[in-house]
Amino acid sequence: MHPYSPPLDDMEFVLFDVLDAEAEWSGMRAFAEVDKALALAVLAEGGKLAANTMAPLYPSSDAEGAHWTNGEVQAPSGFRDAFRELAGGGWFGVAGNPEYAGQGLPKMLTVPLEEMFWSANSSLYLYGALTVGAAVCIDTHGDEELKRTVLPKLYGGEWTAAMALTEAHAGTDLGMIRTRAAPAADGTFEITGTKIFITSGDHDLADNIVHLVLAKLPDAPAGSRGISLFLVPKFLADGTRNTFGSASIEHKMGIRGSATSVITYEAAVGHLVGGPNGGLANMFTMMNHARLAVGIQGLGLGELALQSSTAYARERLQGRSATGPKNPQGEADSILVHPDVRRMLLTQRAFTEGGRAFAAYVGLMLDRAKYADSTEEREAAQGAVDLLTPVVKAFVTDRGMEGALLAQQVYGGHGYIVEHGVEQIVRDARIAQIYEGTNGIQALDFTARKVLRDGGRALQGLVADMRVARVHGEFSAPLDEAFDAITATTQSLLAGSAQDPDMPGAVSVDFLELVGLGVYAWLWARMAEIDTPGEGGRSKVEVARFFYAKLLPKVFALQRTIAAGSTSVMALPEERF
Repeated sequence: MHPYSPPLDDMEFVLFDVLDAEAEWSGMRAFAEVDKALALAVLAEGGKLAANTMAPLYPSSDAEGAHWTNGEVQAPSGFRDAFRELAGGGWFGVAGNPEYAGQGLPKMLTVPLEEMFWSANSSLYLYGALTVGAAVCIDTHGDEELKRTVLPKLYGGEWTAAMALTEAHAGTDLGMIRTRAAPAADGTFEITGTKIFITSGDHDLADNIVHLVLAKLPDAPAGSRGISLFLVPKFLADGTRNTFGSASIEHKMGIRGSATSVITYEAAVGHLVGGPNGGLANMFTMMNHARLAVGIQGLGLGELALQSSTAYARERLQGRSATGPKNPQGEADSILVHPDVRRMLLTQRAFTEGGRAFAAYVGLMLDRAKYADSTEEREAAQGAVDLLTPVVKAFVTDRGMEGALLAQQVYGGHGYIVEHGVEQIVRDARIAQIYEGTNGIQALDFTARKVLRDGGRALQGLVADMRVARVHGEFSAPLDEAFDAITATTQSLLAGSAQDPDMPGAVSVDFLELVGLGVYAWLWARMAEIDTPGEGGRSKVEVARFFYAKLLPKVFALQRTIAAGSTSVMALPEERF
């Protein structure tokens, strides 16, 4: 496998040239001391950790996998020392609340950091990634004592966290969960039940692991309205082991170095987080953070695939250019001379670099939503975050998987062989489309809840904002056509769904992809307008032209697909499936 190289130059371009991070941060009191020099230093150090400590363990952790022995879970060889470096450097607390030992850096800055960690070794980073989201949840909904006790430990990596939602019979329908919480005399609760697919639910890398568990109180209302949220630590305050454990770990297609447990709770001590029966809303704070993180996971693996396939294409000599040999002294040219190879590499690059800008943009919206001076600006930014979170999760991970498969295709037969490493990227990238609600669920949430429920106002507002921050030159007219397609399709969806309640579910995947392509088109136009074409530039103009000519036209095919996508074309009786 080719070594991973952090794309620091492109990250700098996105943050400071495209999104004008310094001006944004200077307008938020919380980030008044954060400047470009500090941000680049943080990214450089994070890049060193990713490339030098995490990436070398990527192939070996896949071959070895996590271990389960008599209820105890061990991470692969080398992970313990590497995790200590992550924890010791404070990398889980970079955006944490400074009142509880967090570093208080902007979310927009942590997005490229996370990308590098996901690229370098997804299995290793998974042991700490959910810790960041859990800290956000506890900081938002926990009481003061819980914050003072737990947050410094999570930010420092001494403790990690897991999210315990799923049960075997329930899946996404959390209202069906059977895990129970019985009140105890001392004000705690006894948690009893079984959860599955619990990422990092048990391991040997940290001193303690706290689970955020969804459970139902004895008098809880039926369905999702009766769910409460509890913090359940592996070790109690007096050092004794709590009464839960890993009954097994899953044997998975990919990310094999990450332990995914079945967890059984037997009257385990838990602490209520937030009010009773408000657990699902509280957990969504963590889930939405995790959805953004999983989108970045797809982005990171797409970057890893791009780097690997590009390096291979430069080195692999096979065939001759149709316009004459580029290497007259050799027996063959590099496969870069073949148009189809260029198509695959440019597709990867268009979606990876577009995804980097998109993720950073949503990070900026998160910063504005929390720290902008005016209420109006905070509310507008939060609206954009709510709207775009499922798009980040689904569209970016779909493109990451597409990039991994294209990289494997660039390798040809060698891409199917373990020694070259690209098949591991394919296997690892696949889970990101499933994590935190499958991408079909994300698309339905986006279409039915985020767009149709408010009559399309939030999406139309986003399109209007992008039109205001318009671009000029060769991309202006086709970008307007893409925006027009989004607007017209939204209106037709509003009309159609009023007549057919199943219509959103029938077309939601296509609709989310249409919107994702439109947002990427806007970002590519902005990047191309800023960059210098030709020698000395970053090739943004050239890649933008490829995106607009070869990828963006799918918007109009999707528009036709959506128009024909009512349930009438899926009217096969159930018994005939």
